[in-house]
Amino acid sequence: MINLKYHIKTALGYFVLASVLGVVLRSFHSVEIPMNYRYVVHAHSHIALLGWVYMALTTMVYKLYLEKQGLNKKYRIIFWFTQITLVGMLFTFPFQGYALLSIIFSTLFLFASYWFTWFFIRNTPNVLKKTNSYTCIKMALWYMVLSSIGPWALGAIMATLGTGSIWYRLAIYFYLHFQYNGWMVLALAGLLFYVFEKNNLYFSKKSFKNFFRSINLGIILTFFLSVLWTDPPMIFNVLGGIGSIVQIIAFGILIKVYLKLRDKSKPIFSPLQIGMLKVIVILLGVKMLLQLVTAFPYFANLATTYMDFTIGYLHWTFLGVISIGLFFFFDFFKLMRIGKLGYALYLLGFICTETLIFYKGTMAWQKLPLFGAYFNVLAFVSCLIPIALFMLLWNNFRSKKR
Repeated sequence: MINLKYHIKTALGYFVLASVLGVVLRSFHSVEIPMNYRYVVHAHSHIALLGWVYMALTTMVYKLYLEKQGLNKKYRIIFWFTQITLVGMLFTFPFQGYALLSIIFSTLFLFASYWFTWFFIRNTPNVLKKTNSYTCIKMALWYMVLSSIGPWALGAIMATLGTGSIWYRLAIYFYLHFQYNGWMVLALAGLLFYVFEKNNLYFSKKSFKNFFRSINLGIILTFFLSVLWTDPPMIFNVLGGIGSIVQIIAFGILIKVYLKLRDKSKPIFSPLQIGMLKVIVILLGVKMLLQLVTAFPYFANLATTYMDFTIGYLHWTFLGVISIGLFFFFDFFKLMRIGKLGYALYLLGFICTETLIFYKGTMAWQKLPLFGAYFNVLAFVSCLIPIALFMLLWNNFRSKKR
């Protein structure tokens, strides 16, 4: 029997490493660090997206859909192959950036993700394939596959047009968009539908169809917001704005139907889980409003000119919506206990760092100076996140020993 709790701890371990690399990046302004900043950025982003989120989501997907199918041996092979690629990236990107070895390991990871997608679709029992949750998870995995067009294109672009080409950035934004908004957010929605279904909270066919169509249309159309920095025709703004509105409608449907169902059933979430859900809803709402605002040319130009706004938005989504969403499901499925103190410290670190990042963007926009110790303070409060994550990890190891 595979110990999936160990796999979740492994994923959180990658998050600890990624957050430590984040602290290193924010310390470059304060202390002399004998490393290449750009190389560390590559390592930080790859380990965060692929080590933390990918491992966490695929572990939960395996637990919910495949654990009882007698596929432990096959899954174990996929898991360890994936670990080899992740450790390879961890020990190559910080020292050479995009070079032969790091490209080999990141390419092998893409094959590992395709392998898992095929494994999931092929082996999920037919009875589960009829559920709304499976429909969302399967579509999320296809978005993950779609996002990989970005990395595949990067090699050709770097070899022919160079990193200064607009196509280089477009390939990266294509990858990030369908990772964040397609794979990760829709997979979390799928896990939520799984919780509803296991507690007999069923959406009507019409409600789910409206949600599913809206969320997918929104995912596709909001990609146009990622290309506005190229100064395209106004139709791109319009399409991106429509996508933002449609996504808001989709999650409005989800929340409205859930609230109706909740009133007719017994409580299924603990007070801590309800608190996390409320935080996720608020963060998701802000994320979607930020998307909608950037459909307007003035704000699109603002986000393009002052990169702190873009960085703040990406971290808002990743550290806020996605990571807290994962904590919620860890706790609910009893894969990892989320302690109140560790969670509170993480939330404090997230709020402080996001406030400082958006503050820097606002000061640059208004042509005002930063306060003197800004970079030191940013590096200091960034330490709260790895400390909080280490606390969560350590407490779960201690509880196992007890």
